Amino acid sequence: MTVWEGFVRFATAPVTAPPAPGAPPRSLAERLAYHSRFITVRTPAIDMPAKQVRTLMVLGHHQQVTARPSLIVTGPAGAGKTTALLQVGRACHLAHTRRQGQAAAGQVPVAYVLVPPAASAKTLALEFARYLGIPVAGRMSQAQIVNSVCHTYQAAGVTLVMIDEGVTLVMIDEIHRLNPRTTTGAQSADLLKDLTERIGATFVYAGIDVTATPLFTGVRGEQLAARASLVDCDPFPARDGTHEPFKDLVRALENALDLRHHRPGSLVRLAPYLHARTAGRIGSLARLVKQAALAALADGTERITKTTLDAVRLDHLAEQHYRPRTRAKPSPR
Repeated sequence: MTVWEGFVRFATAPVTAPPAPGAPPRSLAERLAYHSRFITVRTPAIDMPAKQVRTLMVLGHHQQVTARPSLIVTGPAGAGKTTALLQVGRACHLAHTRRQGQAAAGQVPVAYVLVPPAASAKTLALEFARYLGIPVAGRMSQAQIVNSVCHTYQAAGVTLVMIDEGVTLVMIDEIHRLNPRTTTGAQSADLLKDLTERIGATFVYAGIDVTATPLFTGVRGEQLAARASLVDCDPFPARDGTHEPFKDLVRALENALDLRHHRPGSLVRLAPYLHARTAGRIGSLARLVKQAALAALADGTERITKTTLDAVRLDHLAEQHYRPRTRAKPSPR
């Protein structure tokens, strides 16, 4: 998805959905593919950035003198930051396509770029060029690459359904890799500041626990902090007052299963165990349920039980967090 054609395929692909009531049974191959992709649950981590981006687009469009405001989506690993970012991008792309129709051809409403490891200004500029398919010769200077990127973005400026005149959405992931304390990191931060002022776009960033990184330190970090709103993608709590957000998330995933012998409600009853296994992280939970569903299809049981879930090896972060309780051995008399 870090090239335009790939992002378009993602944005326009049919959304994965559970079988409709009364639909004919799907084959084993179809259900294996379905559970491998599985659904994306609408959560506050997705809805909040979408609302913020809409507001910032309007605000940025009418803010002509100072730099446009931006948004940073942060949180721990596995909390759904990239998913939230991509869902915002998908919504913007589809809104533009609906409004523009055939005129949308050749326009680029959304860009999605990853900050490369140890990014320099030039390698970061190359990522923008690669997304747009701009040919870059080895002898081109950083300034030439940036000028080409800015010219192409301006030429491909589009009108989104959110507002009446041309803006674009630029999404930059893995922003925690940027360290303004280093020479290359400072140059990369300066490049992003330059791009935000030269491209008529709303910039949205995502990164792991950015407030605990050097991203907001120093003069350049303070500039970014002064312009960017922060949205936290925290792990789901087991309980929030009278609500049980994590149990609601488990219920949504369970309702989407396409297993012929699964007992409805059995996963919801295991919500405390699932919360302990995943620390409330949506990424770890989705992976656990998907892998358990695939195992249930492979062994023919077609149901998820605690035994099925126990057999799944999760990501290392979740496995380090979870320590199953064992019965204490009776002391010898």
